[in-house]
Amino acid sequence: MVDSYKHKGLRNLLVETIKKKGISDQGVLDAINNIPRHLFLDSTFQNHAYEDKPFPIGAGQTISQPYTVAFQTELLQVKKRDKILEVGTGSGYQACVLLEMGAVVYTIERQKSLYLKTKLLLPAIGYNPKFFYGDGYLGLPAFAPFDKIIVTAGAPSIPEMLLGQLKNGGIMVIPVGAGDIQNMITVTRNEKGEVTIKEHGTFRFVPLLQDKANDK
Repeated sequence: MVDSYKHKGLRNLLVETIKKKGISDQGVLDAINNIPRHLFLDSTFQNHAYEDKPFPIGAGQTISQPYTVAFQTELLQVKKRDKILEVGTGSGYQACVLLEMGAVVYTIERQKSLYLKTKLLLPAIGYNPKFFYGDGYLGLPAFAPFDKIIVTAGAPSIPEMLLGQLKNGGIMVIPVGAGDIQNMITVTRNEKGEVTIKEHGTFRFVPLLQDKANDK
């Protein structure tokens, strides 16, 4: 698992690209700069790993565009020791960004093949979130409440089960929309438990899948 000077140079260029697109949180930028994204991709795509593009990772899923990862993470307002639930482990790249920023990460994946692959990869490159295989719509009630929740697939609406696992003072970031394009939403719960919802522009995500009964 080589991370060469060339890779590091390409990451510097990627960081400059997403800065120009409006990402200003230095913690997010540093995390993107530190993580060897090429290790998360199949060999077919590794030469393009530091382009600001999504790529397929198998099971009909993608590794998100770096700008999208940075945008969601910036909205999350990550602080060290935040207890964060990630719904949709996917390649594990987003979880690594959160870990780089000092968060404690609980990540859940519905696709068994991705869950098994990522559970092996991340510890091998030095990242250790708490992995779970299951239905992301249900979250992880046994480990709730969470300071922050991030959903990395498009949901037709905000899942009530997830909302119930967000602590007072917490933030959820989730793309919401029934079609191919979703609105990026922040759900903020104040200390009294009152919820505020804001939209932050449109993005394109794979759908958040429910029920793992037919998974392979």
